[in-house]
Amino acid sequence: MEEIDRRIVALLAADGRMSFTDLAKETGLSVSAVHQRVRRLEKRGVIKGYAALVDFDEVGLPLTAFVSIKPIDPAAADDAPERLRHLAAIESCHSVAGEESYILKVRVGSPRDLEELLNQIRAAANVSTRTTVVLSTPFDYRPPAV
Repeated sequence: MEEIDRRIVALLAADGRMSFTDLAKETGLSVSAVHQRVRRLEKRGVIKGYAALVDFDEVGLPLTAFVSIKPIDPAAADDAPERLRHLAAIESCHSVAGEESYILKVRVGSPRDLEELLNQIRAAANVSTRTTVVLSTPFDYRPPAV
């Protein structure tokens, strides 16, 4: 990827609503050249989309936790992501090396909601869980160092 494309990606990662005019000023390109490059980056899948950064406390989801899962039966099919995809409280699912198979990032409204979600995870994927509750998040949503 060209250096100018990396710059565009970094700028949009920091501010997904940055206008083509502002991108042009920051990169020294014309507005039409920036527009073409952004569209090409989108088409190639480098830029996968744009999203709003949400204050989860304000929308009633103040509790964040990381849930490590591993299959109860190690010989069972590795299909936990498919079995858990329907649970909207799971924000992300990461396949990991180590004792666990996956680490899930979840957001819920209360400890009771977390307990219910853990029961749903265990039942849906036939896994054991280990949970770490987030106390605070000093930083999040950092743009990538491209």
